[in-house]
Amino acid sequence: MPTVKKNDAADRRVISILVDNQRGVLARVSSLFNRRGFNIDSLTVSTTNDPSISRITVTTHGDENSISQLLLQTDRLEVTRQIFELDQDNSLQRELLLLKVKADVKNRAELREIASIYKSKIIDLSPDSMVFELTGKPSKIDAFLVMFQDYDILEMCRTGVTAIERGGMHQHMQKPKQEISEIDYPTYGPGGTRG
Repeated sequence: MPTVKKNDAADRRVISILVDNQRGVLARVSSLFNRRGFNIDSLTVSTTNDPSISRITVTTHGDENSISQLLLQTDRLEVTRQIFELDQDNSLQRELLLLKVKADVKNRAELREIASIYKSKIIDLSPDSMVFELTGKPSKIDAFLVMFQDYDILEMCRTGVTAIERGGMHQHMQKPKQEISEIDYPTYGPGGTRG
């Protein structure tokens, strides 16, 4: 059973990248993250309202300096249209969980009760297992999994975070690409000093 550390949720950074919708883009972006020493905790890719653009949502961990450098490096890729970090308070972040738990006559009622509290759906029931589906904030998914620590988890699958900013069209979507690098992300020199 994977354990969830309390500080993980607080340190989680969600980055939204709008890229050209073409072959090899995902490999280039993920390779850059790897070269910069970042572990990708989750990654989702989806089309947008513009068929020529895809949205990559990456969840990772890092301090302000290293994240700033990562954003600058990723922005320099010719396939990158826009890149920005999503603030947890000003964005809607959702994740889908499928969880298969060992179940029998003795514990089915308990499992149904947990599902009811978290508004999870039971999407499959067999004599020896139950499969739950839950959509919500990553913190809700984490809390739901904590409730199953004393049960036998047979299989689990999380989609990773997908996110979008609240309100109307976000300022990053309105700016020309060249303005993003100059205004939003300061450059850092050797030793982490601003240049």
